[in-house]
Amino acid sequence: MAPGTGGVLVSMRSHTFVASSRFRRLSILSTAALIAVSLAMSGCSSNDPFAGVGSPVYPGNRPPPKGGGKYQLGKPYQVAGRWFTPREQPGYDKVGIASWYGPKFNRRKTSNGEWFDMNYLSAAHPTLPLPSFAKVTNLENGRAVVVRINDRGPFVKDRIIDLSKRAAQQLDMIGKGSARVRVQYIGPAPLNDKGTKLAALNKALDHGGNVTTRYAALQTPAPKPRRPIVLAATASAQTGYFIQVGAFADPANVARTRARLKNVGPVVVSPVNGLYRVRLGPLDSVDSAQYALSRVRAAGHTDARLVLAQD
Repeated sequence: MAPGTGGVLVSMRSHTFVASSRFRRLSILSTAALIAVSLAMSGCSSNDPFAGVGSPVYPGNRPPPKGGGKYQLGKPYQVAGRWFTPREQPGYDKVGIASWYGPKFNRRKTSNGEWFDMNYLSAAHPTLPLPSFAKVTNLENGRAVVVRINDRGPFVKDRIIDLSKRAAQQLDMIGKGSARVRVQYIGPAPLNDKGTKLAALNKALDHGGNVTTRYAALQTPAPKPRRPIVLAATASAQTGYFIQVGAFADPANVARTRARLKNVGPVVVSPVNGLYRVRLGPLDSVDSAQYALSRVRAAGHTDARLVLAQD
């Protein structure tokens, strides 16, 4: 394991492999590369033939922009015989091995469409929502950092998170390449953060504050999670956003959909051309709407889409 590669097969990132037929292809890589990736899973390599292959590079010489991308969970996927199931995990708190990745992936696009900057406090995780915040503590020296998870991986043995070079520096694990860490999920990260909220969380951490409490204080008030179904010719709200879930002829399907989405947000049912149109909302911001959309799709409504309230 060579310093500078993080002692990790960095090509095991989602934007450099093709998963099973049930999982959407995340980047461009040949079938031959898939076979090679499966063979490479057996151990570490400092001469990784696929590092940095398969995803676009941010143009120019300026630092890549922070944030952006999209909210993403995704369906279960398989890599080298192992299944991974992305899902919301509000109580996620696990101990395992962290590795890090840097120059070979610097300035390339991540799984949710952001740009990887090795000098930014970011990370890859196999199943947590993208993007999200997590606290990572190096159990070997007690150092901790809050990172923005915006990529998928690692997929090697007992590794549970892959850190950017900067995050690894904060945890003082660059030279060793890996470390035993504790990963604690904090919550969804805004798409348009630009680094402000991440910096605020790390400032709270540095000053001995409660990161979870600080995270809650930073959040924009969200819609109430539950609201009685409204049956009307049109939705009452004229501003904001809705998640268009679907249209059903059978009231029983409407009831099942409502039960499935009751913890995501308020459901609105409207009769349209003999059908029952089911929407989630109104949602007062793009961030909350996009996050709700990811949850609706994760609940099985893969054709759901975001619409303006007046549509």
